Amino acid sequence: MNAVDYFFLNTSSLEKEVLVSSREKISYRELSIKVHTLSFWLKENYEQGTPVLLLSPNNVFFVVAYLAIMKVGCVCVPVNPGVESAGFQYVTKKTRASLAFIHSTVAARLKPEIEFLNEQKTEQLLSASDQKRYLPGPELGTNALAQIIFTSGSTSVPKGVMLTHGNLIANTTSILDYLHLSREDTMLVVLPFFYCYGLSLLHTHLTVGGTLVLNNNFMFLGNVLNDLQKYHCTGFAGVPSHFQILLRKSDSFRNGHFPDLRYVTQAGGKLHQAFILEFKDLFPDIAFFVMYGQTEATARLSYLPPEFLPEKTGSVGRGIPGVELKVVDDKGFAVQPGETGEIIALGANVMSGYYEDLEATGTALKDGWLHTGDLGTIDEDGFIYLTARKKEIVKVGGKRVSPKEVEEVIVSMPGVIDCTVEGMEHPILGEALKATVVTSPQSAVSVEEIKAFCSSNLAAFKIPEEIVFKDRMDISSTGKKVKAIL
Repeated sequence: MNAVDYFFLNTSSLEKEVLVSSREKISYRELSIKVHTLSFWLKENYEQGTPVLLLSPNNVFFVVAYLAIMKVGCVCVPVNPGVESAGFQYVTKKTRASLAFIHSTVAARLKPEIEFLNEQKTEQLLSASDQKRYLPGPELGTNALAQIIFTSGSTSVPKGVMLTHGNLIANTTSILDYLHLSREDTMLVVLPFFYCYGLSLLHTHLTVGGTLVLNNNFMFLGNVLNDLQKYHCTGFAGVPSHFQILLRKSDSFRNGHFPDLRYVTQAGGKLHQAFILEFKDLFPDIAFFVMYGQTEATARLSYLPPEFLPEKTGSVGRGIPGVELKVVDDKGFAVQPGETGEIIALGANVMSGYYEDLEATGTALKDGWLHTGDLGTIDEDGFIYLTARKKEIVKVGGKRVSPKEVEEVIVSMPGVIDCTVEGMEHPILGEALKATVVTSPQSAVSVEEIKAFCSSNLAAFKIPEEIVFKDRMDISSTGKKVKAIL
């Protein structure tokens, strides 16, 4: 089935609002008609399989273009609207795209040479049409390519993750199976839609008829908290930095009352246990879903049911419905509880491969299994615990250290807001640990106190050689911490 037809199967004629922000709003019926109209224009001018770039903040323009591109059988390539010119040119050249939808604020900065439509031109196309209802698009096979999402490329050249219509449908169905969303749900969206986690919010709520409240300014915490209350949001989704900022930098959140908020989801990296437990202490009635995934898995691979907190705090749970997860050693055999290995996954949500990169595809996909590159362990009940990315492991004097283990200890100190541990070159040990720490303004935590605290909780070789303080962490456009890899 065409994934967009799947999203709109039971919702295209709804008169309720699907997207709301401080600047605009649109109903399901209006949105579906715009999507159908734009897809019809694309059908007349471009062949199926044509890559089409999309650069915009979260707004109606993004969602209309995103859905219309895929509905007609073209391939959507969402790109960070904050991308530099070189990055934009790389993606354009790599995909050989001849068309893009680019928000006017982004186009003014990039000055693209490629043919593009901004929100004004797109609206002119839409307003010239007399379409009155949503009609299904072409029937597309499960393996038909729907989108290419380029990875961040922090440690290498960005790779284009190819996701099919079948991938999108499978992952959306699985997420709905455990979140139990309905038309009564309203999600506050602070995650960008060019990021697979953000897109999963769009897919799931479109399918059930929920509402998405778009807030593109998470740094203005007052606006975020106001939206939670004003729109009676039942859900909130964030990466670790979002929860750390809310818990350690916002008294208004800690002391706030959010009677409509029934659940939150956290993915996009490991949130340290101290923050999860702190959230549950403050808001015991709000279900906290810890989740784990990758772009290569169309967003989601596992989740920890809220009822397993605090018993299984630190775990990313077990595979979502339809996904099988294993932790295996270098020879591909399942590890025993407590042993460390690589997490691999099998399911209909796993990508078809990397765009025009057979070597990388062959490394990541073996006999249908996705090799995530994440190291983890498993307990006696089959719950998985992340330990590190393969590339993040630091060898201190030949001994392997997971930065996450050290970070977990440091952020449990009173007065510490955040911490990042990474490797640095060392003349004797080869590598040593460097900790970058953010403390609250009222805190007077010293280097000596941190080292003493680490000494009482960690082996000597795991104590950071160097500790520096910063006012805040470097955060990417998706909210993830930017970490250097030695």
